[in-house]
Amino acid sequence: MDNKFLCVLAGYDDEKEKYIARLQDNLYKKGFVGTQTKDIPMHITMGTFDTRQEKQLIEKLEEVAATTSPFDVNLSHIGIFSGGKVLFITPDINRELLALKEQFGDSANWTAHTTLLIDQPENIQSALADVVENFVQTKAKIDRLHLFEFWPTRHITTVKFKG
Repeated sequence: MDNKFLCVLAGYDDEKEKYIARLQDNLYKKGFVGTQTKDIPMHITMGTFDTRQEKQLIEKLEEVAATTSPFDVNLSHIGIFSGGKVLFITPDINRELLALKEQFGDSANWTAHTTLLIDQPENIQSALADVVENFVQTKAKIDRLHLFEFWPTRHITTVKFKG
């Protein structure tokens, strides 16, 4: 059975990419490991797709990037999904972020977030204290899209916004 799929990911400017990665690295240094995908950019997932759509998605990313300008989001919240297994930071939703999401599928029941840790609830609860201590509300710029295939992880393309 083929468990592969494609993901379109909205990426942050270099400065905020490093900032969010440091939050996650602090967790790793304290012994949290988790099951989140490692060695990929910090991101907000825009959608998942069948691997047969790779060529069309590459074209779509290029089209969207050509007409989209970088835009600001306010990273303002720390969250945990129901079940207590996913710790994340999340931006305030704005018109630009919703419009970008809608390019890749419906935004109903979508939670914009950047995962820091996926683990058992007791580990998430412990990690939360570290994130609360180190997280500072900040503005970030969404300025690129990534396309990845998963399992195994394969980077396909990254396009910067030019609009």
